[in-house]
Amino acid sequence: MTATIQTVDTPDGSFTIVADERDRVLASGWTADPQAALDRIPTRVRPDRVADGETAAAAAALAYYAGDVTAIDAVEVAQHGTPLQRRGWNGLRTIAPGHPLTYTEFAAAIGEPAAVRAAASICARNAPALFVPCHRVLRSDGTLGGFAWGVDVKRSLLAREAAH
Repeated sequence: MTATIQTVDTPDGSFTIVADERDRVLASGWTADPQAALDRIPTRVRPDRVADGETAAAAAALAYYAGDVTAIDAVEVAQHGTPLQRRGWNGLRTIAPGHPLTYTEFAAAIGEPAAVRAAASICARNAPALFVPCHRVLRSDGTLGGFAWGVDVKRSLLAREAAH
């Protein structure tokens, strides 16, 4: 498979998108280094080749930053994982902008209230960041916790969404 890679400038820095041949986002994140984005994709499903190009997701990301925080909702993604991971990634897409959940609330929302660590792992293994908004999950005490692309980016995204 040949993937398309596109990097756009955002207020939070360079944002790189890796999309498959059907224009579904495989990985994305705040980096200008295509390899950093590619490394988020599990090795067994990583593209054989990559080429610079245009992705539909880039327009959605730019619309998000222009104030339409729901523009990312319709972007197709492709993730490969266990049934629980896939259920979790789908669940992340149902968290409304401006209404983050704690890991405990997120675990309950995906039907696994005792699986708080698994919920955190689902967020940590989320490759198409922004489009699958793992940044909308916080620690139980309401603090930000970790984020693959840095806590400053997570803080910025949450503030942007809270304002809308």
